[in-house]
Amino acid sequence: MAARKGRRRTCETGEPMEAESRDAGSEGPPQVYLPGRGPPLREGEELVMDEEAYVLYHRAQTGAPCLSFDIVRDHLGDNRTELPLTLYLCAGTQAETSQSNRLMILRMHNLHGTKSPSSEDSDDDDEEDEEDEEERKPQLELAMVPHYGGINRVRVSWLGEEPVAGVWSEKGQVEVFALRRLLQVVDDPQAMAVFLRDEQARVKPIFTFAGHMGEGFALDWSSRVPGRLLTGDCQKNIHLWTPSDGGSWHVDQRPFVGHTRSVEDLQWSPTEDTVFASCSADASIRIWDIRAAPGKACMLTTASAHDGDVNVISWSRREPFLLSGGDDGALKVWDLRQFKSGSPVATFKQHVAPVTSVEWHPQDSGVFAASGADNQITQWDLAVERDPEAGDVEADPGLASLPQQLLFVHQGETDLKELHWHPQCPGVLVSTALSGFTVFRTISV
Repeated sequence: MAARKGRRRTCETGEPMEAESRDAGSEGPPQVYLPGRGPPLREGEELVMDEEAYVLYHRAQTGAPCLSFDIVRDHLGDNRTELPLTLYLCAGTQAETSQSNRLMILRMHNLHGTKSPSSEDSDDDDEEDEEDEEERKPQLELAMVPHYGGINRVRVSWLGEEPVAGVWSEKGQVEVFALRRLLQVVDDPQAMAVFLRDEQARVKPIFTFAGHMGEGFALDWSSRVPGRLLTGDCQKNIHLWTPSDGGSWHVDQRPFVGHTRSVEDLQWSPTEDTVFASCSADASIRIWDIRAAPGKACMLTTASAHDGDVNVISWSRREPFLLSGGDDGALKVWDLRQFKSGSPVATFKQHVAPVTSVEWHPQDSGVFAASGADNQITQWDLAVERDPEAGDVEADPGLASLPQQLLFVHQGETDLKELHWHPQCPGVLVSTALSGFTVFRTISV
């Protein structure tokens, strides 16, 4: 959210941005810039990031854009809030030619906060300031392996002590790659040199399934049964992968039948070993139980969950809630105890284009984030209620049209595709877009 014409304002959750104009404009009461709701920026106006709204903010580019990525859990500890941060990502490219694509591990480190430590000595010279700035520069290490074909989706899991990535290729197959060596070399420059010289070109997937007969996007590892995997394709089929001895998988050739169009996303239940949810371009959300035969495994269906394609879902690890986002721009919260009713318990309409990603906060049960093709990332808290005593609505009438649960609107990306909360760094969000990766934490979460 932002002010217009060089004026600054702070919304009720404390999230300010600025708009600046290079031409002299008339002064007046502050106005709120509401993406998709108010008038567009006029000529000479631009939105400028206000660093006071962010605890952490960094951007990175990897060459070809990445449609999908996942955060790799590491051994640096949980609940990390001390800066600078280190994090590991696994991502796949969508390059201009099939031969130019890569699966990669990114190590992003020395990620400092937006506020540099204040100097006690006011007489510090410019050289010391430059040294401090150099020490605070973010660092990026990349380990890449060739991948023939664009990568539609990447999801990471740990099989005991072995990290693996499930990769949906635009060429129609799903592959599993071992990540241990890639994670080693981004931490060790000498190992990286050996890897680039002797190993990089020879890395192959440890398992490949080509039985989908076409490309897809939906993929999810079970958090409860290591190695158990679901994959869904654009032909409406869902297949179950069961790990077998020797680091391989048995993929059931009988698909789960129910959807009538492309399966867009899959989510295993975080509390039940055999239950999963799916969403589809047929506008439905379905709940399944793999203990039944694939043709009879669909237990619950909401046929018209959205007005159009249901693109993404997220199953809360804290509450019996499912979150969905669709082509209609709507975000919906479903109470699975009332799923048969076909009605969500909450619907939010802030995005003005298809929702491209949704995810519940891993620690805070009421908080979630979403990204959209309108280049907004929104943060929400179901527990928030507007304070009737607050004067912000009177000062900025435009705020009255905002959902009261909306905490923060982040902008500045181009063609947003996916976001994830870091499971070990509370409040840290990572997103990927045509414009690259962004790592940030806002003052609101």
